[in-house]
Amino acid sequence: MFFMGRIYRKNYKSISMVSIKSSHVIMKYNLLKRGVQMIRNKNILMVAMIALLIVAMVSGCTPSTSKADPLPQDKTDSEDEVISDDKTVGNEVYGEEPTDEKTEDEAKDEKNMVYISASKLNVRADANGAAEILDGLIKGTGVEVVEEKKDESDEVWYKISYEVPKGETTGWISSTYTVQDRVELLDENLRELDFSPQDKVEYPNNPRVEVKGIYLTLYSASNNRLDQLIEMAKRTEINTFVIDVKDDNGHMLFKTEAAEKYSPEANKKAPVKDIKALMKKLKDNDIYTIARIVSFKDPTYTRQHKDRAIVYKNSGKPFTNSDGLIWASAHDRKLWEYNLEVSKEAAEVGFNEIQFDYVRFPASDGGKLDKQLDYRNETGESKPATIQNYLKYAREQLAPKEVYISADVYGLVGSVSDDMALGQYWEAVSNMVDYISPMMYPSHYGNYTYGLSVPDAYPYETIYHSTKDSVARNKNIETPAIVRPWIQDFTATWVKGHIKYGPKEVEAQIKALNDNGVSEYLLWNAGNRYSEGALIN
Repeated sequence: MFFMGRIYRKNYKSISMVSIKSSHVIMKYNLLKRGVQMIRNKNILMVAMIALLIVAMVSGCTPSTSKADPLPQDKTDSEDEVISDDKTVGNEVYGEEPTDEKTEDEAKDEKNMVYISASKLNVRADANGAAEILDGLIKGTGVEVVEEKKDESDEVWYKISYEVPKGETTGWISSTYTVQDRVELLDENLRELDFSPQDKVEYPNNPRVEVKGIYLTLYSASNNRLDQLIEMAKRTEINTFVIDVKDDNGHMLFKTEAAEKYSPEANKKAPVKDIKALMKKLKDNDIYTIARIVSFKDPTYTRQHKDRAIVYKNSGKPFTNSDGLIWASAHDRKLWEYNLEVSKEAAEVGFNEIQFDYVRFPASDGGKLDKQLDYRNETGESKPATIQNYLKYAREQLAPKEVYISADVYGLVGSVSDDMALGQYWEAVSNMVDYISPMMYPSHYGNYTYGLSVPDAYPYETIYHSTKDSVARNKNIETPAIVRPWIQDFTATWVKGHIKYGPKEVEAQIKALNDNGVSEYLLWNAGNRYSEGALIN
């Protein structure tokens, strides 16, 4: 931030920073000043200056505090005025002291940043459309312009510098597909989101871990399968268990006071009777524990609160996806409170982290069904604002418990420029949580995504491109979450052209993460059976 000040050249005809109370003093001052000007010797000069000070003090020459005293007036037409940015008058500095420190935004401005406006823009080896393609950058990516050049058709090209996993790289892009302010690229419902820096800390009593994790259902966590998975963790690099505390059906891992208050049926099938014993076993085996909280797909809750389910406007019939499970609305503040009270209880029994899954609105054919659905939106918030506000509120509520928070998002969210009509806008989610977990299962990408005929058959390439885009998106905000993707450890037999997944495919996905500078991952297998061969230390 720059401050404007004025430097006035010394002019002995107008010494007006103090009020002189006596003409007698003025005479003495002028005589002494002329004497000082004739003095050449340093020592005599010092004596003269001391004498001047004594005269002024004895004569009662003091700075005026009266509102009637004349103040220096702003000059607009004087040749004596010099505009400066360090708040100085003469050689005197007033106000804040100058500093060389710059904010991140100022640093970006000085770097001449521009942002990609095309859905994807080729980076070329030279400043023309026929040059070799070196890379492709997604919409919203920020790059530094280091040189400009016109081609034969007078099109302006930018030589750019930007970060890749191995450091800085350069290339050329057409200036036609760039903007100087990233806000220009955002839809109205995205401009209202909070992209300001957040206070993200490491808790001394809960140190962060470089997570290599697996998913456990609430049943695996409550029977002898748990012991088998602990032994597997000892033989491999696995150090983290993501455990259902509130699962896809809305059922509890252990009985909670929150469920008793908001959804009593959720406690009825809780399989763990002694949660303290379970947590002690996990801690004794150095397992970092993440409590999975399924947020807005909760058929148990909606059965008991039918007035809070998402319904079709014309029939009042509850909305479901292909799995037949009824969705609650993410706008429901009582459901917010329920989820967060369960989360607090999980933190209190010893979970290190709370992970919010299904932290979104249901898939609605890209938003085409929105006009037909009643989302119970009493606040008037947009989908992405609602999801971000939920996560912001979760951070505020859970910070005193000293647990980290994370959120699962669709794998493609990092590669698209909108919220996919789910309420999941990458920067909005990443800015509010400590960890963001895009679900990068290759089987979940449509054919020809990233130019791959069947992404499921290309585990390395799919994960590589998805991770590359996600890491790039994180650079758009000052306090992004750590990227920790979910990857696939199951065979998607329902996908035409699928391949069988095992250790080789898991290894390929982990390598793709590492090649993009991402070292953490979570493995998903609904049956909790994992490819141990890929996980050996």
